[in-house]
Formats: sequence, C-alpha cells, structure tokens
Amino acid sequence: MPSILFVCTANRFRSPIAAISFAREVVRHDDDHLIQISSAGTWTVIGQPATTEAIQEANKYRLNLSLHKSRPITREILSQADLVLVMESNHKEAISHEFPFIADRIFLLSEAVNGSTYDIPDPYASDESPKAIAHEIVTMLDRGYDQIFKLALAKSHRSEEL
Repeated sequence: MPSILFVCTANRFRSPIAAISFAREVVRHDDDHLIQISSAGTWTVIGQPATTEAIQEANKYRLNLSLHKSRPITREILSQADLVLVMESNHKEAISHEFPFIADRIFLLSEAVNGSTYDIPDPYASDESPKAIAHEIVTMLDRGYDQIFKLALAKSHRSEEL
C-alpha cells in the first residue's frame, strides 16, 4: 500500500491541511483501502497542535484538525513513505541532504500537481494570508488528486533500500 508524507516546517499549518485534505479526496475516490496519508515537519517538536489559524481555515473546508499533533521527520517515518510532498524547495534540499536514500521520492507539491516548481509559503514567515495559503493547498490537492495518486503508485514499486 503506497504511503504519502506531506511535509512543511513546523507541521502545524501547511502539511496538516494538505494531509487531511488529500485524505478526504482519497475517501471521496473510494481509494482509502489503497493508500496511507500522513504529515511531519522539518523543524518541529512532537505533540504540538495545529495552529489556531490552521484549524479555522480547515474548518472552512469541513476539515477537522482538532486532533492533529506535530511530529518531526525521522529516518523511520521517511523509510515508510513512498512519496514525500514538501511545501518549499529548502525542505526538499534539507531532507535529500540528510536522508539521501529518499531523495528520488521527494517532490514539491507544486511539482507533483502542476509540473512546475514553486514554494507554497509559510503563513508565519511571509506576507501571504493563512486563508490564501489554505485555499491554494486545498484547491491544488482537489485538482491534482490523479497526478499525486499515480505518482505514489509509481514510487511504491521501488525495491527496499534500507
């Protein structure tokens, strides 16, 4: 069963919204028995809730993040992921450098959906509003479901490298 890991910095806004949004699409497509979805952060601590803004924005899309708890990326988490979708190019670079065994399975979310590479900004480190960023993520995952699902399936046929 393929596994997709969504990654942002703190695992408190972008990646939780992406994971829960994509999980809803998986259920809508009746593929929930075929794929696993999770999220993690490159620079976070274990057990932090989603931010208030993330919970509020997710609620607007009828997505519930009230039970979300952050978790940092580890070798174990990455070894279980067939596809890693990151929000920023610096996430891709850092993970690839620290965990080279997964480098060929890491893609920017924009790259996986649109075929173009651009960052989805952190609402706490940019001028972009949480509302606009949440909308971009949810819309992108709605539109890119088939591309992401196919990419996850293609990456899941790899041989064990660990």
